[in-house]
Amino acid sequence: MALLERLDLSVLQAALAKRGLDGWLIYDFHGLNPVAARVLGIGGMGTRRLFVLLPVKGKPIAVVHRIELQQFTGFAGEVRQYSAWQELHEHLGAVVRGKRLAMEVSADDEVPYLDRVPSGVVQLIERLGGQIESSADLVTLFSARWSAAELADHRYAAEALARIARETMAEVVREVGTAREYAVQQRVCDRMTAAGLVWDHPPIVGFGANAANPHYEPNEDADALLERDQVVLIDLWGGRSLSTVFADQTWMGFAGGTVPDEVRKVWTIVRDARDAALTRLQTGLANGEAVSGAALDAAARAHIAGHGYGEYFVHRTGHSIDVDLHGSGPHLDSFETNDIRVLLPGVGFSIEPGIYLTGRFGVRSEVNVVLHESGPEVTPAEIQRELVLPG
Repeated sequence: MALLERLDLSVLQAALAKRGLDGWLIYDFHGLNPVAARVLGIGGMGTRRLFVLLPVKGKPIAVVHRIELQQFTGFAGEVRQYSAWQELHEHLGAVVRGKRLAMEVSADDEVPYLDRVPSGVVQLIERLGGQIESSADLVTLFSARWSAAELADHRYAAEALARIARETMAEVVREVGTAREYAVQQRVCDRMTAAGLVWDHPPIVGFGANAANPHYEPNEDADALLERDQVVLIDLWGGRSLSTVFADQTWMGFAGGTVPDEVRKVWTIVRDARDAALTRLQTGLANGEAVSGAALDAAARAHIAGHGYGEYFVHRTGHSIDVDLHGSGPHLDSFETNDIRVLLPGVGFSIEPGIYLTGRFGVRSEVNVVLHESGPEVTPAEIQRELVLPG
């Protein structure tokens, strides 16, 4: 991607002016801030501190170490070079002094996915005369939104993953006494490869009690054999490349004849909590409300708590998705954090409530959503309504 290719500077400048800001100061060091790569379009090795001011008026200014100038070839702005730390401070002072600037910070680390700038850097900018505010809404507007190509990639991946999950789950629930978690994981990976998908980490496959561990990882040396009357969880994610938007889904099955009342009850509660979050989003948008990620989390959490399982829902309802599977945009979270950022057209996220009964079984249901001006689009097109059963 070319430098600043994704960014319409005039639109950004209008957003800065509306907030009364003098600019957006983007910082990176060793890839610490994924927003920098996303907004600026920089790539390659970055082993020195980098600052880029996107000003409310005029052209961008980059403060770049002399050994890392190559990645700024063709930069549509001014490049100020430094080597010694004294030069860095001199250039920064000239750039930030007397200005109100947005940076990737979050008060009290309230939203860690937004809090990307070290406190020492903030202290330096403030000592040099800059005033720092959070770039929260700018990240949503200019980093988290998907391009048309990324949306197309996501749709392809979503339907491919759903097909693979349904096919694999239908097989596995009939393989009592033969299926092992790691082997099923490799089966899923093989099918994803055949579908032209890649991933950054292999999928989760959990049987019975292992499904009650939200981040369970099967491996060759320690995985479970499927027993009769166990739940089966498959959580899989992937995309057409590592540099595009992935899809992320969780599917549930049951390897037995008659589903126990509690398993069916828990599945129904989780499924309906997922749908409660979707309904909260649709209703809020229809009423012209600025809907936050925290509001959707609260809706799903209230449904689960109302049925007596609140203490067993131990994570947020969903995460932002951009070119990072756990992205920098608004998360569906009023539990682990309080993410009150508004969900805006162009952003995507997961909805994945769960109930985890340690030592017994766990249930999670996960779909993805991308917001359009016309409303939300849920992927895959056919979401799971019932447990996958043998037969």
